[in-house]
Amino acid sequence: MNRPDRCDRLTIWCARVDALNRAVGRLLAVAMTAMLAIVLTVVVLRYGFGFGRVWLQEAYLWLHGSILMLGIGATLAHDEHVRIDLFYRSAGPRGRAWIDLLGVILLLLPMTATIAWTAFPYVARSWRILEGSREAGGLPGLFLFKSILLAFALLTTLQGLSLAGRSLKVLRER
Repeated sequence: MNRPDRCDRLTIWCARVDALNRAVGRLLAVAMTAMLAIVLTVVVLRYGFGFGRVWLQEAYLWLHGSILMLGIGATLAHDEHVRIDLFYRSAGPRGRAWIDLLGVILLLLPMTATIAWTAFPYVARSWRILEGSREAGGLPGLFLFKSILLAFALLTTLQGLSLAGRSLKVLRER
């Protein structure tokens, strides 16, 4: 039985990372619908009936933050992230591969590493005390919400490595 060569294993790994982030994106689309329903409920209750709950407001704020942070990897997987197309649009496949590779190495990976490095003590402290909302009547589990910072760094780093791997594959081709 032939073992897949390094390039094939890289392709398989990149496809798995892409699939993971796309699955997260689909889950976040459902979460977006839930968030919109919660916002509608908060608005109707507050302005229609003069009734409000802190936990309900925190629920949509936490969902919103989670969707934004976790959606970055999915956005990168779909190649829908913000990019300055000044050079990228006119570049050929190899030029685009170089731009993507350098962008991952020089910008994305240092950024996600810095965020993970600085967020880890913050999240660890929150987990140690099982931090909850500071507001009376707020949601418990703030430590779970803060963990989204590390999940963001992990998913975005993995997706950046996948992009770098696909770029290397393009650069290796003749």
